[in-house]
Formats: sequence, structure tokens, C-alpha cells
Amino acid sequence: MDRNYHVFSDGTLERHNNTLRLVTEDDEKKYLPVEKAEAVYLHGQIDYNTRLISFLNKKGVAVHVFGWNDHYAGSIMPKKGQQSGQTVVEQVRAYDDLESRMTIARAMVEGSIHNMRRNVMYYDGRSASFEKETEKLRGLSDEVDKAVDTEEVMGVEASARREYYSTFDDILRPEFEFDKRKYNPPTNEVNSLISFGNSLVYANCVSAIRATALEPTISYLHEPGERRYSLALDIADLFKPLLTDRLIFRLVNRQQITKDDFEDDLNACLLDDSGRETFTKEFEEVLEETVEHPQLKRKVSYQYLLRLEAYKLKKHLLTGEEYKPFKRWW
Repeated sequence: MDRNYHVFSDGTLERHNNTLRLVTEDDEKKYLPVEKAEAVYLHGQIDYNTRLISFLNKKGVAVHVFGWNDHYAGSIMPKKGQQSGQTVVEQVRAYDDLESRMTIARAMVEGSIHNMRRNVMYYDGRSASFEKETEKLRGLSDEVDKAVDTEEVMGVEASARREYYSTFDDILRPEFEFDKRKYNPPTNEVNSLISFGNSLVYANCVSAIRATALEPTISYLHEPGERRYSLALDIADLFKPLLTDRLIFRLVNRQQITKDDFEDDLNACLLDDSGRETFTKEFEEVLEETVEHPQLKRKVSYQYLLRLEAYKLKKHLLTGEEYKPFKRWW
């Protein structure tokens, strides 16, 4: 698959001949091969114009913008690679029908809890004993089928995530104290890493959905709302344990990220430029990792798994084939 490119410098991003050129504030010129780009991630203060956006739209390259506190601010999306009125109609029908919506929502939460539990099971006996937590997660997974609406199923997911997060202080190095999930803004180093990593997962899900004919604002677990791609939130929840949390455990415990990679600003704890560059470099390497897929009988990248999830959901909506969410099998 094509690559993601992350821009941390301040400056101007522009079209130059038939590629992208970043001109930094120091007048340094850097070139990005647009033909190999899936998306461009803007982390710095970047100026651009409509000529650039038109060019990226023609090339099918998305732009994901990150603002203050490492928070995803929005996307400039090219026209869809595929368009299908039938697909959108079936999406809306499934959303409007409570039974159909709940079938998808329950499956997504079961998949999310499974993937959280797999992480805890890996560290059980390595960092501490997590037998109690794994059993609690198993029990919460069983509770999903009893939920009668999306509010209840999200409540089960929230309980599972609290149980899951309770293991982080034992998994991570002692100086990285988590306590509990806090964001807007993140209040400590672990919360900062989770927020930044989850934003990257979300943006990659937005790109993955664009490759299908699915409408990204029509979702099943999260309530559709203004100014957000809520279907990307649904899919992102499945992959956060794999793409964000496992990477955090590795970077912290191997001391690839230390407390020196953070800065405090306006009561927020944020990754500095060096920390964000380290995290995104390793994140992109994770996306390129491959695993043997049991159904496809070939190796696929983690990034392809995101797109495959969107295709599975589309197939369910159009054909009625059972939607089986991503559950880590290795």
C-alpha cells in the first residue's frame, strides 16, 4: 500500500512541478513523492493554497491536520475512489433498524474487548498477574449480548476499557504513571501517548473508509454527529489495542520514549517535536508489519487490515453476510 507522510516542520506546502514541496521557515526545501502517498499528516504550522488541494484531490491523497495538544483537527479528503448510492442507502437502513444496528454495534464491542484482553493476556505473568483482569474482561464480553441499545453496549465497552487501563501501571515502567484516562487535555505522559496514538489510528481509519463506497459519517456504535467521521470512530476502537497500546508499551519499556520527550503547556502534558517524530516513525513501521491472514491465505499489512474492516462491513450491508469484526488471532 502507499505510504503516509508526516510533516512536523513549520512552513509552506506547495505543488512543485508534479510533486509536493515543503519550504520550511529556514527556506529549506524538502520533496514528498506524491505518487507513493496515501495521506499527508500536518503536525506543524503549515500554509497551503487551493492549487495544492486541487492537485492532491486529483492524486487521491488525503490531508490530515493535527492541532494544539496533538489532537486531530480535521481532514481534507479527495473525492472517493468508489461511489455507490446503493451502499449509502443500505448504511442508512441498517442505522435506522435497531436490530441491524445493534448486531453491528455488539460485534464491534466484542471485537474491541477481545483485542484488549489479548494485550492483557500477553503481559500476564510478565509484568504482573492479570488473571483477575482477564476474567473480568471475559465476563464483560459476555455482557455485550444482553445490551438492548447502543447506550448500554457503549457502557459495557467503557467498563471494559477501565478494567483494561487498570493494568497499564503494572505493564509500563514505574516512572510512567497512568492512574486513569484523562484527555482534553491529557494530564500526564501516558494519557498524552494514548491521545496522540489514537488520533493517528482514527485518521488512518478515515483514509481506509475513503477507499470504499461507505459514507464515513454514518456509524453504528458511536452516534453520528456534526463535523466528525463517526464510522472511523467505530472501526478505530477495534484497532487501538493493536496499533496504539502495544506501541506505547514497547516504546516506553525499551526507553525509546522517555519523560524528556514531553513538555507541560497550559496544564497539559504533550509530546514535544522529538517525541512525536519518534512515535510516528515507529507507528508507520507498525502499519507496514505483516501477518498471515487465515482467510486470505497470504500476508497482509496492519494498514491493510483497516481497509479490510471497511470492506467487511460493506459486504455485510449489501449481502447480509455476517459481519465478523477484527479480532487479533496471533
